[in-house]
Amino acid sequence: MKVFNNKNQLSNCVDKFKTNSKAIGFVPTMGALHDGHLSLVKKGLLENDYIVVSIFINPTQFNNKEDLERYPRTVNRDLALLETVSKSKIIVFIPSIEDIYEDKVSSEAFAFDGLEHEMEGAFRPGHFDGVGTVVKRLLEIVRPDNAYFGEKDFQQLQIIKKMIELHKLTTKIVGCAIYRADDGLAMSSRNERLKPNYRKAAPFIYKTLKDAKKKFGTDSVKEVTEWVENQFKKHELLELEYFLIADIKTLKPVKRKSTKKTYRAFIAAYADDIRLIDNIALN
Repeated sequence: MKVFNNKNQLSNCVDKFKTNSKAIGFVPTMGALHDGHLSLVKKGLLENDYIVVSIFINPTQFNNKEDLERYPRTVNRDLALLETVSKSKIIVFIPSIEDIYEDKVSSEAFAFDGLEHEMEGAFRPGHFDGVGTVVKRLLEIVRPDNAYFGEKDFQQLQIIKKMIELHKLTTKIVGCAIYRADDGLAMSSRNERLKPNYRKAAPFIYKTLKDAKKKFGTDSVKEVTEWVENQFKKHELLELEYFLIADIKTLKPVKRKSTKKTYRAFIAAYADDIRLIDNIALN
């Protein structure tokens, strides 16, 4: 398995593959890999000749400095996990901050047609400027044919698709279904930091989403929202930050349902000091 720490070395490797008409897939990560990441890599290998997996903890998308410092760093374990998938078809890119940002660690200012102001954007100011900056730079370095993102971060997925459109980049963005643990909890690198009692409680988030989906068939948006909020008020360990139902195209919260639109429910909740997000398609 090839591992590169320098963008020029990686670019030379990609050039050789492209010269031989090989299709390149890309899975950007911040490390602390889990089965959810591996599912993206496996899908990518089915659709491309080679997969580039980046491991880069991007400082510009963290609003909380402590959260950045606590983010798990497990590079040796990550490499071992990737080797269980393929030892010859995966290229790993582990750049330094200087390699990505050169002499200025800051975000570009992006406009994503308003998608960046909803949900996560409202609670994490500047977050999507950081995401857009690093993804755009990585795509420019790797130049993949296809790039794979999980639907757990559905808003991020929509924003990256919008960025591709606005900046006329050629990479195809592929959204992949949320990968869940057996008890339903959406896989996330943050899950490793959950204390045992909070880890046991966390699947309540997905269970509530599934129940909300059932209620959405008969109840109003307001009734479903109030029901979810009441469920969390009664929970001893989990604290709801937000629950909303949004149009998947605009990501704007809806007040009344329409048979002509497609909706998704989004949730963010705290398990102790660990922030967990999830979502579910409603129709």
